[in-house]
Amino acid sequence: MEGHGPQKSSPLARDLTRAFNGYHKHTVLLKKNLKETHAFFREMRQNYSNTCASSTLSSDSASLETSQFSCISFPSHEEEFLRNTVGAAPYILVLGQDCAARYQLLNCLLGERLLPLGPQAGHACHGGQGSTCKRRKLCFTHGKQTRLSLALPGQYELVHQLVANCGRWDTVPREDLEILDECEDPAHRQAELEITLHHPMLQEAKVMVVPCPSVQPIEEAIEDCTRSAIPIVLYAVNQDSLSSEQVADLWKVKEILSFPICFVRLPNLSEDSSEPGQRFEKDKSKLQKQLLSHGLLTCPMGNCSCGAPTQMPTPGAKPQSVLGENFERLHRILVPFTRQVLQNQQVEAASLLNGLHCRCLDLFINQAFDMQRDLQITPRRLEYTREKEGELFTSLMAIANRKQEEMKDMIVETLGSMKEQLLEDAANLEFTDIIVTTNGDPVTSKEIKSCIHQIQDLIVVRLNQAVANKLISSVDYLRESFVGTLERCLDSLEKSHIESSVHNITSNHLKQIIHRITFVNPPAITPEWKRKVAQDAIESLSAAKLARSICSQFRTRLNSSHEAFAASLRQLEERHTGRLERTEDLWLRVRKDHAPRLARLSLESRSLRDVLLHGKPKLGRELGRGQYGVVYLCDNWGGHYPCALKSVVPPDDKHWNDLALEFHYTRTLPKHERLVDLHGSVIDHTYAGGSSIAVLLIMERLHRDLYTGLKAGLSLQERLQIALDVVEGIRFLHNQGLLHRDIKLKNVLLDKQNRAKITDLGFCKPEAMMSGSIVGTPIHMAPELFTGARPERLPCFDEECWQLMEACWNGDPSQRPLLGIVEPSLQSMMVRLCCGSEQKSSSLEDSS
Repeated sequence: MEGHGPQKSSPLARDLTRAFNGYHKHTVLLKKNLKETHAFFREMRQNYSNTCASSTLSSDSASLETSQFSCISFPSHEEEFLRNTVGAAPYILVLGQDCAARYQLLNCLLGERLLPLGPQAGHACHGGQGSTCKRRKLCFTHGKQTRLSLALPGQYELVHQLVANCGRWDTVPREDLEILDECEDPAHRQAELEITLHHPMLQEAKVMVVPCPSVQPIEEAIEDCTRSAIPIVLYAVNQDSLSSEQVADLWKVKEILSFPICFVRLPNLSEDSSEPGQRFEKDKSKLQKQLLSHGLLTCPMGNCSCGAPTQMPTPGAKPQSVLGENFERLHRILVPFTRQVLQNQQVEAASLLNGLHCRCLDLFINQAFDMQRDLQITPRRLEYTREKEGELFTSLMAIANRKQEEMKDMIVETLGSMKEQLLEDAANLEFTDIIVTTNGDPVTSKEIKSCIHQIQDLIVVRLNQAVANKLISSVDYLRESFVGTLERCLDSLEKSHIESSVHNITSNHLKQIIHRITFVNPPAITPEWKRKVAQDAIESLSAAKLARSICSQFRTRLNSSHEAFAASLRQLEERHTGRLERTEDLWLRVRKDHAPRLARLSLESRSLRDVLLHGKPKLGRELGRGQYGVVYLCDNWGGHYPCALKSVVPPDDKHWNDLALEFHYTRTLPKHERLVDLHGSVIDHTYAGGSSIAVLLIMERLHRDLYTGLKAGLSLQERLQIALDVVEGIRFLHNQGLLHRDIKLKNVLLDKQNRAKITDLGFCKPEAMMSGSIVGTPIHMAPELFTGARPERLPCFDEECWQLMEACWNGDPSQRPLLGIVEPSLQSMMVRLCCGSEQKSSSLEDSS
């Protein structure tokens, strides 16, 4: 077939090609991050499913451990949006008032007159008013050779002889564009004309031109064109205003699509094009007012005579419909509009993905805190429980041994005070299992013995209850000082291991120690007994013997409860030992593998969002070099200026992970005036010609670092203020649960007023995420990490200042003052050494 060769791009097509090309590059990164995130989540779920399956714990206990990470997954609506975004293909969707307008705009986009205009186009198209124009949908795609074919959308090509395929053509033949009235084949009437061209822009995006409304209603055409696609919707206007039918169709489009529309005012082909600016001056306001009045245009962007937007959109803002009325400068509005539509979709996807990364990463960090606390607290609770129970047992045994003589006197005293009441109760006692006749007939000797025993039992029970109550009140202080705290500690330990078969066994043994202090098992209460028998029973009682019996039973029962408690505590400790081993293994995996890998995914998704919104920063002159990167000046980025840019090339995965965690901790911190603000990050895949990948961290630019400031000379007042600023910054980090671990002169930056801010959180981590390894710059490490030299005492250091310095570098960390003590000490020195001298100087000047 003879036809067109390679197409030459117009400036508009070249700019659109670059916009689509950038979209595809970022989509590749987004798709890669999404794929790795899915793989990470699948691995996590599999790991914890295996943990649950292989665990020797009960199903409830295993479920409790694994449920901590069961939420590591995509919410269904977020996953659907992300899959649709990374899987969607961008293309240009051309709508318009009629076929002539659509064809004219298409020719402009491709930079060549491919579709017929004017008389060559045939009948005029009047929309949905019964016109004879029946032009089919057009799809422009890329191919090495120019080719035309009819095909059902998304299905198969029709065998049909097209006029264009019969010879050479410059403009697509009108016969191939139209559906003939005599055509009765439904497939032929529904088919779209696919035009394959060797055009650079079509390599990046297809172009679709909707059919006439008489061929397919606008809502059906839109639905067919927007499946799994991101449309750049253009609406060509070649008349002074829109008809009511066209306005109605546009509202149908807005209801179906969530994308904005770029309205393009086209020149009338019959008009003189020598003065384009004047030609559209009067039409511009009329069309704009109509679109605004119908709610089809919400902001007056793109309505100046040059066709450029009157104001640039805010980065990340949802794109709005625009109107361009200067056709000769269409690229000034169409290219930014296209970029913003594509960018908005990717920014939303990257933000959603990064939000998921951050939520899960925060979950890991919080779980690390919980696991670390469990590892530290549980052994202490077990030891505390053992110590307190031992103290309780020893105290009770001491009471039993010490109280025997006191018990004898207590029994005599209690018996004397209860004697009359006991005799009365015995006289009214009703015997059990003995029939006593009302006439007083003698009973058998066996029944008499039984009556005597019942009366004796009454005496013993009443006396035992009274003595026991007095004795228990003498050890009541133990209930709160030992038992209350001990019971709460055991409750916590047992709840952390919830196997139903062993739940609360240890607590039950503890309760026996106290609640079984009844001293004698009370028999059943018997009815009335004779006063004489009761008198004999009382007189026959031995206080010393009874006291020995009570103490002996108390010690026996106390020993039994103590041994049972110790045995159950050992079982509880063994179960916790196994659980803590699994917890420590999980904690190590979270710190060394799970959290760092997820942090890297988070860094990548956030960096993609930042570069989409603000572009790649431009490196200025070098400001300095450190162990892990080079710092450059950056004039402006993301609305911040001036900036400092730290370029880091991680040599391996460990450094990548450390950097990613640094970025996460720094970015999630609330802004604070004593910390250098981190504006964002960009991953540069083209570093060193593409041989390496660099991470660019864009941050607040300050005047100099503290090392340079000291070399230049700082007054005592400035030094004290800097020290206060640093302490304030460190205290803020500690309040956020973070440790900096590399405070040094180079990591303290000064503004032009010599106020300090802390930077470089490269080693900053929550305590629960620290491995215990030694990090930082050796000369600035904590004193307990090395031996030898301390700074010399300078003349300006008075005694209070020197004592504070010596206390701060004490080799024993527990002996160093807390920052809450250091800060007021520095403030006191500031007032004493600086403000006092200023006041003295002021008084001397006044006197002179």
